[in-house]
Amino acid sequence: MVLSDVQNMGNEVILVSSGAIAIGAQKLHMTHRPESLRMKQAAAAVGQCENMFLYDKFFGYYNKTVAQILLNADDINDEVKKDNLANTFGALLEQGIIPIVNENDSVSYTEIESDEKLFGDNDMLSAVVAILCKADKLVILSDIDGFYDKDPRFDKSAKVISRIDEITEETYKLAGGAGSRRGTGGMRTKLEAADMATRQGITTLVINGKQPKTIYDIMEGKKVGTLFAARK
Repeated sequence: MVLSDVQNMGNEVILVSSGAIAIGAQKLHMTHRPESLRMKQAAAAVGQCENMFLYDKFFGYYNKTVAQILLNADDINDEVKKDNLANTFGALLEQGIIPIVNENDSVSYTEIESDEKLFGDNDMLSAVVAILCKADKLVILSDIDGFYDKDPRFDKSAKVISRIDEITEETYKLAGGAGSRRGTGGMRTKLEAADMATRQGITTLVINGKQPKTIYDIMEGKKVGTLFAARK
């Protein structure tokens, strides 16, 4: 509902999703996340289908059309593919279609097991897509309220930093290691994504994904989560 409203306000919206392997494993009644590459890719193929079924269904309630775009490293590293991809995004957005983006885990091993990962996780993928599409804002959803001055899991006095104008080594020290329950991402990866996006002039926000209606506050210019100021 929120993203549909945001688009109705006259904004172009791109949703970067993840979890295809986890959703596929659940759909296939696996008792744990698959370990072999072939089973991870099989689970991803099933999960991608399930993901898009749900997105098409729920966005359809608000008369929105969605499209699926699956990416791997070659799509970004190859200039011809990159240009074609940017043109595809542009054409979809011009038609009022909401692209749903995910890694193409069902055919590419690099984003699952390789040391040569381009995206690494969903946060970095969102930054890559934001840069490719020359977005004005990147909103990263977390399971906490923003970027804290201390680890809120261990220190109850931790407070959200509402604005960061420059990401420094000290900022990275505050981020610590990976921390989320699902996927490979944590606050550090969100900081890396914000660092990449802000260097390209894209204002980035990290907010609590459990409260999606706070996106309305972002649209109204209110303070929400942590804002990383664009640096160009």
